Amino acid sequence: MNTQYSRRSFLRSTASIATLAAVPRSLFANAIPAKTNGPESLVKLLFESLKPSQRKEVCFAWDYVDPVRGLLRTRVENNWRITKPSIRGDFYTADQQAMIRSIFEGITNPEWHGKFDKQLEDDIGGFGNNQGIAIFGEPGSGKFEFVLSSRHMTLRCDGYSSEHVAFGGPILYAHEGDALHEKPDHPHNVFWSQAIEANKLYQVLDTKHQKLALVTQGMPTEELVGFKGRDGMFPGCPISAFSADQKGELQRILNHMLEPFRKSDQEEAMKCLNSQGGLDHCNLAFYKEGDLGDDGIYDNWRIEGPSFVWYFRGRPHVHVWVNVADDASVKLNSFQNSIM
Repeated sequence: MNTQYSRRSFLRSTASIATLAAVPRSLFANAIPAKTNGPESLVKLLFESLKPSQRKEVCFAWDYVDPVRGLLRTRVENNWRITKPSIRGDFYTADQQAMIRSIFEGITNPEWHGKFDKQLEDDIGGFGNNQGIAIFGEPGSGKFEFVLSSRHMTLRCDGYSSEHVAFGGPILYAHEGDALHEKPDHPHNVFWSQAIEANKLYQVLDTKHQKLALVTQGMPTEELVGFKGRDGMFPGCPISAFSADQKGELQRILNHMLEPFRKSDQEEAMKCLNSQGGLDHCNLAFYKEGDLGDDGIYDNWRIEGPSFVWYFRGRPHVHVWVNVADDASVKLNSFQNSIM
């Protein structure tokens, strides 16, 4: 493979991709938008552009095991940089930084780019600041995965190389908002609307189902989102007990939670869920513990099934842990670095 790279060859290779709208020009003046399958193509171009000294720092074998962190490709944390080099700085060229930004934009919903940028500006000082990437495998030659990580973000682009899992593996999205310890209404938190929608459903449940759904003691540690399988004991109320209208409302809420991500990842997540019996094989739990303001608008809640976990933690601020697969035997490699 010819890995020689130039700005001209990059622009020629991506000439068919439409003009990007609304990229932070101060840092990513050359960012190229990604259409369907575009992010995977850009990962390949990024990989080919890396010098040997760069690859040594950020490229790994598919099943690389870090001496401390274990299987690095599948790891998820709430506050970490997967590799030492920061996107913003002099390690990557301007074109490489632009490609990384474009990959990020390609795996997220364009309607959410501004909200993600708000989160990144608040929590790490903007996209690329104290944010790292890693590439596992060799793009274009079999399995590969691109991982983007920072405080309050772990996202993946795998070209559907990672078997059985949605999003390429476990992901995390989070936002501190205005303060480390947020107020009950989480002002300006870009993800709080997800909890508002879930709490609307709780309010329309009858007394029996509210009682089943509300867990008064024993809220799980936030990073515990490994799969329990078909014989697992799930907290909360079985969704199979809901009325048809309530099930439809929960599906609407799930669609809202999927909304920040690209369409193909949304569809893959639903395919994985449906292969395990759909929402009827999941439970919905709200946790009284950690209810900020003790106002009955539950900041912490969880949808869980055999190989589906979407865990919304709103205390002290929003962390959302997501782990979705079509096979419960898939293992999670997670670590709670800090509550921040």
